Amino acid sequence: MTRAISVPASKKRRKKRMKMAKGYFGSRSKRYRSATETVDRALAYSWRDRKAKKRVFRTLWTVRINAAVRQQDLSYSRFINGLKKAKIELNRKILAWLALEQPKIFQELVKIVKGKDK
Repeated sequence: MTRAISVPASKKRRKKRMKMAKGYFGSRSKRYRSATETVDRALAYSWRDRKAKKRVFRTLWTVRINAAVRQQDLSYSRFINGLKKAKIELNRKILAWLALEQPKIFQELVKIVKGKDK
């Protein structure tokens, strides 16, 4: 009896992996083994960096809010605490956008926080 080697499935799998390696330098895009190793590493990096991206953006928003609040003679931690006391639920992304694009509205928020602080 002949051995079944499931050529269509394995060929499809290899073609898929080689397509993912397209554009890599040298043998990394030509040879299956090198391509597989490189693609695996690239996928791992992309997964890791999607998680890191979220941390980086949250840090950026915090820095922007802090810079805007310091111009109003207030610290970042006091500002966030004041927002919580005033029951204003805005996330850091929106606060950073307001600080950058809508400074008048952001100043009103700071005034509300300063009023609650006293």
